[in-house]
Amino acid sequence: MNQKSSALTLATLLGLMLVMAGLAMPIITGSWQSDTFRYVYASGAALSLAGRLLAPPLKTDSLRLRRLARLQSWSAIFYCAATFFVFYDKTSLRDWIAFTLAGAAVQIVSSAMISLTLRKKGN
Repeated sequence: MNQKSSALTLATLLGLMLVMAGLAMPIITGSWQSDTFRYVYASGAALSLAGRLLAPPLKTDSLRLRRLARLQSWSAIFYCAATFFVFYDKTSLRDWIAFTLAGAAVQIVSSAMISLTLRKKGN
């Protein structure tokens, strides 16, 4: 792993942790009116998107692995769509949470499928 790809992996990881922190902040504090969690979430979504889109493509012969790796970028796009909704309607957070859950579902499924595909390919 070269220095550029490790920095992008670190940016993606930090972005996902900021998304998680931004999602947990209003639940822990009990205050939905603060703007702090909105900016923490937005910076995490932007950092995650930058890390996913700038990462070099997988160098493998498996078309399935390349498609699954590309699918992980969609989770960051869902987080950015959720960022729009968290700032657009400050009274209702239903859409924001829905897009966050959709991004998390895509992230979980694609990560699990990449792991399974790599395990099958190794055998």
